[in-house]
Formats: sequence, C-alpha cells, structure tokens
Amino acid sequence: MDSPIRIGAVNYLNTKPLICDLDLLAPEAELVLEVPSKLADSLADGRLDVGLIPVIEYFRAGNYSIIPGISIASRGPVLSVTLFSRRPWTDIRRVALDEGSRTSAALTQILLRLRYGVTPEVLPLPLDWSAEETDADAVLLIGDRAMRACLPGFDHAYDLGQEWFDWTGLPFVYAFWAVRPGVDLGDVPAALHEAKRRGCARIGAIAHREAPRLGLDAGFCRRYLQSIIQFDLGPREQAGLHHYYTLACELGLARRGVALDFYRCPDFAESR
Repeated sequence: MDSPIRIGAVNYLNTKPLICDLDLLAPEAELVLEVPSKLADSLADGRLDVGLIPVIEYFRAGNYSIIPGISIASRGPVLSVTLFSRRPWTDIRRVALDEGSRTSAALTQILLRLRYGVTPEVLPLPLDWSAEETDADAVLLIGDRAMRACLPGFDHAYDLGQEWFDWTGLPFVYAFWAVRPGVDLGDVPAALHEAKRRGCARIGAIAHREAPRLGLDAGFCRRYLQSIIQFDLGPREQAGLHHYYTLACELGLARRGVALDFYRCPDFAESR
C-alpha cells in the first residue's frame, strides 16, 4: 500500500480556512499541525510532502514548487505579526524574535536594517517563554499569541504587515503551500483548492468555533479572517514576494537565483 501524502499546516487561526474539511476532501492524506518553523524543518527533512511553510524557507531551500493560487497574506495591517518595542524603531539595539517564525523574523531584520538603518543584536525568543521574560528592546510575536498579547511594558506595537505596506505599497505573503521535489501529490492540490473555497465561504462558523479556544472575541476573529487576512496568490502578491526576496538576498537571508516555480495543477485555471 502506498504511503499517505503527508500535509503540514500551521496551527494558527489564519490557517483554519485553508484546511477546512481537508480530512474529508483528502481522506487518505495525513495532516500534521505545527508552528511555521517546525513545518519548514519537517518539509526539508522529508517528513512532509507538502507544507504551508514560511515563504523565506522556499527561497532558502531553492528546490520546492508552489501550489498556485493559495497563500496567507495581507494588504496592510495583519494583526498577527507584531513587533512590541520599548523604544522607537531607530533606537532598537537588541531584538528577540519568536522562534516559531522564519518569514516574519527576516521581515523584522529587513525593516530594521533597510528601512530604519539600524542593525541590532538578534536574540531568539523560545516558544515556551513569555515576551516579558526578555530584556531585549523589542520582541517579535506571531500568530495567535501576537493577537492575544498586550505587553503594557512595551510602549510601541508595530504591525509588520502595515509597516511593509506603508514602505512598499505591496501585499506581504507570509506562507504558501510548498511541495517537496519529486513528490506526486495526486488529487491533493484539488483538495487544497476546494478546502480554501469552503473555508472562505464559512468564515463566520470558523471564527465562532475557534474564538473560545483562543480566548478571543468571535467578532474580532471573523473580521480578522474576512477583512485582514488574504488567501490568494495573485500577481500583486507575487510582486510583493519578489520584492521581499530581493531585500532578503541583499541581507544574506535567502539564496540568490531562486524563482517562483509552480506545481502543475491541471484543473487550476487562474492566471499566474
């Protein structure tokens, strides 16, 4: 018997619409939920066949392909990627980065170094640490814990999606489905597109279900999924991706010479 296709997704609120009914749509596949950094490592190690990975890891690996038309992106504020800081941007000398993050960790360094002209010491913030435990000037939080955090001891809360958009005028893409080389996904790409369609049609129900688990208001969760997070990967998102990649290469944070290579999905007709 063939081994099941192993699918890895992020266990955050913003991923739930992309895996809606996936157990029914791809019953022979195995779904694994993890934080972004661990998903990236699992795809690289061959423990996953397709994963919703941080986009920076696509540009570091250089040999994946992308399921077209699907991403986690923002066109302005994102609410779930926040740099909490005790100081203004230009005064930051030490920054702690959420160990669950890869793409947003690189984005933080891009903004600090290229937009604000500072090169602070970079420290890890372990997943089991609270942000208050660090003595760094600033701390990056992502995902659900960023949305729950208040951190009254930090004077500033910078939304990195908004910072990127104000600087570039482009959407920012945080994650997309990446496929390990040599893998035949069979019907899984069609299942992923149908999951996205169903999930986007059921935002209210997803928000109502997930809000109590997160300790967040259901109305806030609905607005976040319906109006803040974008799930497409169209031409503007790809332009934002390319610009981010160029800046990451400038700082040595990604491998040069990597293009956007799309996995062949026969039934996918959207323009790339």
